[in-house]
Amino acid sequence: MTGREQGPLLRVLRGVAYAALPAEVVLFALLLGGVRVPGAVVAGAELVMAGLLAAEAVVWVRLRRRGLSRREALAELVPERVLRLIGHELRLMAGLGRWVARRPHGTEGAAGVFPHARDQAALMYGFAFVCLVETAGMSWLLADWPVVHAVVLVLDVYTVLFVLALHAASVTRPHVLGGGRLRARQAAHVDVPVPLDRIAAVRRENRFTHEKRDGELNLPVGSQTSVTLELDEPVDVVGLLGAVRRVTTVRLHADDPKALYEAVRDAVAVTRARTAPSPGPDPLPTA
Repeated sequence: MTGREQGPLLRVLRGVAYAALPAEVVLFALLLGGVRVPGAVVAGAELVMAGLLAAEAVVWVRLRRRGLSRREALAELVPERVLRLIGHELRLMAGLGRWVARRPHGTEGAAGVFPHARDQAALMYGFAFVCLVETAGMSWLLADWPVVHAVVLVLDVYTVLFVLALHAASVTRPHVLGGGRLRARQAAHVDVPVPLDRIAAVRRENRFTHEKRDGELNLPVGSQTSVTLELDEPVDVVGLLGAVRRVTTVRLHADDPKALYEAVRDAVAVTRARTAPSPGPDPLPTA
């Protein structure tokens, strides 16, 4: 299959998927609610889904034969934004497992590890408790409507897990210094490597208000940042849905901002010393 042949086919498959998946959800809700749906409608819906999966499997195999990696082939079949959202959810749930196992992410061989979730812990635990109380209340109120009760219960339980997973991602993804860069992170959706040789200045700066401006990246924790990095060259920041913007100012927070500031300051000084041009030879003496 050539790229010219494949483009229209992929567009057709995506169009069918956009129409079939919502219809499948509606059909499932109707069946769950006890609505009698004609057997031909159910069979037709399942036949469409089976055909869609079979067609995507064929395209997947042909993409792999063309030399595309598994990730590249998947990106051809599924829109990038959908992949990014799914990846974000998987990282959050993986963060829960890492939190329980006490296994931080991306800290192997690091020169410095700087946790930053402490100042948001009380807020996140409080929010999770409120969601849990709301779950119990709605479960009691909807006890006489089993279908609605089941749907709301699933949504409420997932909300509690989502809140805990957000905090777990922050706990297990600290800022990391090493390999000639500072890896500035926030939960599972921001991960920006800042090369040390691009840092023009680093300073302690407590800020509790952050206006969104071009060229600035703010990573507040508990509505505050405590360390500011000024860059002499911009770095790219990839958003949750794939949008890229360039920033020259990065503000972040750490549980121990003094340790983060001093570590970055010293690492930048060492980097500058290594990359500074060596002095030329002494001039020859003149008579």
